[in-house]
Amino acid sequence: MSKVVDYFMHPQSPWSCLGHDELRRICALHNAEIRIKPIDLGNKVFPVSGGLPLAKRAPQRQDYRFVELERWRAKREVPINLRPKFFPANADTACRLIIAAEKLHGADAALGLAGRLMRATWCEERNVADDHTLRAVLHEAGLPADPLYHALPDTHQVFDAYTQEAVDRGVFGVPWYAYKGVPYWGQDRLEFLEQALGA
Repeated sequence: MSKVVDYFMHPQSPWSCLGHDELRRICALHNAEIRIKPIDLGNKVFPVSGGLPLAKRAPQRQDYRFVELERWRAKREVPINLRPKFFPANADTACRLIIAAEKLHGADAALGLAGRLMRATWCEERNVADDHTLRAVLHEAGLPADPLYHALPDTHQVFDAYTQEAVDRGVFGVPWYAYKGVPYWGQDRLEFLEQALGA
């Protein structure tokens, strides 16, 4: 039986950004397929799971978030900006382009694009809500922009389906990984996922 990891993510999540390359490394090492599933976290998952947008969280929670981000930035060696210029930004189109990339070019292309989109926000001070930026990122990923944009209308239903699947499976934050029905919330759980894949 092949190994498959479901990867619920959102490109505006710094935690998804921090864990993205490590997830790919782990899954490649253990010959596991990654099914990337961008979801509408803020509008549809948070309201039914008790989550709050960052700006609405208690000050002490916001402060500690920076402590953890700095800690994991050093550990994962991912040079994220703790206070990026274009955060939060509407990343619905970015999510749907990831879905389109998977449909037209396969999982590796979608994962590569997702990584570039996250680095655009968190490492490069770029606005992924801007179409010019998105087209530039697609070019950098070696993906033709026009066919992907033409495919966007067909991604609405998939985006909604991934989001509903996340709600049905109890997802309340990202990144969220699932393997053999077992959930792992947060990139700081990747070591446990690796243990499961190696068992």
